[in-house]
Amino acid sequence: MTFRVILGVSGASGAALALDTAKALRSAGIGVDLVLSPMAERTLALEIGPQAHGDLVALVDRVHPITDLGATIASGSYPVAGMIVAPCSMRSLAAIAQGLDDNLLTRAASVQLKERRSLVLLAREAPLTLAHLRNMTAVTEMGGIIMPPVPAFYLRPQTTQDITAQIAARTVDLLRLAPIQAKAWTPPTGE
Repeated sequence: MTFRVILGVSGASGAALALDTAKALRSAGIGVDLVLSPMAERTLALEIGPQAHGDLVALVDRVHPITDLGATIASGSYPVAGMIVAPCSMRSLAAIAQGLDDNLLTRAASVQLKERRSLVLLAREAPLTLAHLRNMTAVTEMGGIIMPPVPAFYLRPQTTQDITAQIAARTVDLLRLAPIQAKAWTPPTGE
């Protein structure tokens, strides 16, 4: 059985997380439906380059316009195993937390929550306001997973690519659809 996952990309900084998450999903044999916000497209170009949007689209099976609230992924009857928003802006987090299904990204996320499917949000902001924390709590109480993209320093990453690839692999692992991809911490010998 081939699983399908929705990948939402909002306009928060961390566009490389979107690309690496799409790569991790693809390497796990998981089909991907993609929805990007207008700011996500802009951030991809600013942080990675003009080819980034095309690189991302090449890694997925379907792309849905964010304004198409009639798209398949807006319905609970569409068979997906869950959704990842990478990165997730505080605006998208707030809309998801409050049930404001005002675009396809936030509607698809709400569908995952109502259907009790996995929803993983790579929330990107620092420092956090009380509003951010309350929205994270609300999503967690509804069954979503808040996954701040924190580097696994214990792996001693050498490049930014090492960091984003590990975060993406860990995120995909949270869906529990394929064998573990993320590198695990192992204690030093002699302990």
